[in-house]
This record gives sequence, structure tokens and C-alpha cells, in this order.
Amino acid sequence: MCDTPRVASAVPFADERYISLETFKRDGTGVKTPVWAAPLDGALVIVTGGDSFKVKRLRRDPHTRVAACNARGSVRGDWREATGRVIDGAEHVARAHAALREKYGWQMIALDFFATIGRRRSKRAFLEVTFVGAAGS
Repeated sequence: MCDTPRVASAVPFADERYISLETFKRDGTGVKTPVWAAPLDGALVIVTGGDSFKVKRLRRDPHTRVAACNARGSVRGDWREATGRVIDGAEHVARAHAALREKYGWQMIALDFFATIGRRRSKRAFLEVTFVGAAGS
């Protein structure tokens, strides 16, 4: 992570190291996953494997919930309702990737490196989470 001071963001959870992203199965059961997220255009952007189940669940049902958590997914604080989608368009994907690189610095560079040598970089998906309600929309 870079050492430059960051201005507090108006996007909920923008300054959190990890967030818990809850997506929902067909039967309504929630599945919580700790992920990295960076603010971009009033939303949070996330990178994940394009074949992950959270991507499949989001394509089917955009309803999500988000909360602050630690690296192991232990939630701390309240959940916020949100909608999620898979980002389309090379320009938007590039901006999402740049936002994640700015926030996570060398850790994102390392993730990119291992995704490249593992031939998974082209298979990644970038997600956008927008908060429901006056405070986040």
C-alpha cells in the first residue's frame, strides 16, 4: 500500500482493507466472501476469478450486502444493502484495475504477477458494488 495520505471517501467502506461481500444463492442463502475493494465513481470495485461462484450469483441476482471485515471474513460492524454487477467494457475495467492498484500497491502488483504466470489474468472479472439508499447512492 502506498504511504501517501488519502482523502476520506464518501463511498461506504472505501477505506477498509477488506470487505465481506455477501451474494445470494437461488434458495436465498447468503454466501459471504472477504475481498479487496477500492472506490471508483461512487461505488466499490472488486477483482475476482471470472469463473468464481460469486460472479455467477451476481449475474443471476444483483442483490448484495457489504460489511467491513478482516482477512478471514470476520465481520465487524453493520451490513449495508447494495447491488452488484460484473463490469463490462475495457475502459471501465482498466479504471477499476487502476483504482485497486492505487489502493493496494505492491500487493495488487503481486496478484497481477501471479495471475499472469498462472494464465488467469485474462479470466478475471471486475465487479462494481453500488450502495442502496441515500447515504451511498
